[in-house]
Amino acid sequence: MKDVGIIAVGGYEEVGRNMTAIRVGKEIVIMDMGIRLDRIQIHEETEIEKMHSLDLIQMGAIPDDKIMNNVDGNVVGIVCSHGHLDHIGAVPKLAHRYNAPIIGTPFTAELIKQEIESERKFEVANKVHPVQCGEFFELSRNISVELIRVQHSIIDCAFAALHTPYGIILYACDFKIDRTPIIGEMPDFKRLKQIGKEGVLAMITESTNVDKSGKTPSEKIARDLVWDTLLGTEETENGVLVTTFSSHIARLKSIIDAAEKMDRIPVLLGNSMERYFGTALKMGYVKKPDNLRIFGYRKSINKEFKRIIDDGKEKYLPIVTGHQGEPDAILGRVASGETDYKLECGDKIIFSANVIPNRLNEANRYSLETKLKMRGARIYDNVHVSGHAFREDHWELLRMVKPEHVIPAHGSLDMHAAYTQMAEDTGYEFGETVHILRNGQELSL
Repeated sequence: MKDVGIIAVGGYEEVGRNMTAIRVGKEIVIMDMGIRLDRIQIHEETEIEKMHSLDLIQMGAIPDDKIMNNVDGNVVGIVCSHGHLDHIGAVPKLAHRYNAPIIGTPFTAELIKQEIESERKFEVANKVHPVQCGEFFELSRNISVELIRVQHSIIDCAFAALHTPYGIILYACDFKIDRTPIIGEMPDFKRLKQIGKEGVLAMITESTNVDKSGKTPSEKIARDLVWDTLLGTEETENGVLVTTFSSHIARLKSIIDAAEKMDRIPVLLGNSMERYFGTALKMGYVKKPDNLRIFGYRKSINKEFKRIIDDGKEKYLPIVTGHQGEPDAILGRVASGETDYKLECGDKIIFSANVIPNRLNEANRYSLETKLKMRGARIYDNVHVSGHAFREDHWELLRMVKPEHVIPAHGSLDMHAAYTQMAEDTGYEFGETVHILRNGQELSL
């Protein structure tokens, strides 16, 4: 009998607030501590630093980790797979409850440090350790964690492989199979196949897009879409604004590169734009073009919009926050006429992002597009490819890793059911080797 438990703390009935605990004997490793963006008006521009964890738990915005009081053992590590808020956003609210180090890739670790530094309610003393992909970090005499390179819609994303006396437990959230990424290398297929041969006891993996057939297009395809949209018009005198995920550094790079080809000055506008891209610049993941301008604070953004209007819209490519329709984000303020950047008939708005599917976002986005159209803007929607694996990517990963057990996470129960159906096609049996958990449940292996 293997003394191993998989505890579903959060993210097993929804997209967001991801948190999984893996118990090996009397030792516990926590994977991710994220927020759920749609439960309250939290987006990349929203500050939650002063909010109490209990209030956020009650709202369903962060994992309810009371279940950890019933788990017999000590937490020896907190491992974060990547820097998206639905995976690290709850670290400042929950990590102080556990006397354990926090581990992540260098970019992820830096974002976690920034989250902790901005926290105003709790003092978080956990040491943050940056670990490169391909390296191991010893959590105890019996457990070490290895970070394995993958691709996603944020740079420096990793799978976490826990090496235990009972075999490897692979935490595979989030990923896409991208063989032609814009930044970084393709996933480490060689290592994934190796751990498959070494013996993977269990794999916990995202299920967000498993219901979509085929494979996820490469970020190279997104670059082509962005360039085709931005460069494929003869109307060069109009204003053009682009909005995308501020954490999507590869996408931002493609847009900035397109600005050079358009002979326009790229301008990043928004708090989160400044934070994510500024961090990527500081750490050397991207190089700063000489003419790139970045503004995060509202006063400086307002001044820059005035400058753009005074110089001429046709000379600039503003890249702004607000693709989900958040009212207080930059694009929402432009649509409402709250800035000096006045939209005119024929100005173009490029959405290089999908609408994250929930009622709040859909309502906000509908309202935003209505306002933009009323001002005469031309809208180019969904100039985007996903950062999440489609069904055949999941199939490929299962065949590489060959886990004894597989547990879908990071999704609704419908998504988990779709994953289970796909896993059954590869020979897994529901309830025996592929398992569906709900928040608060533990699977004993």
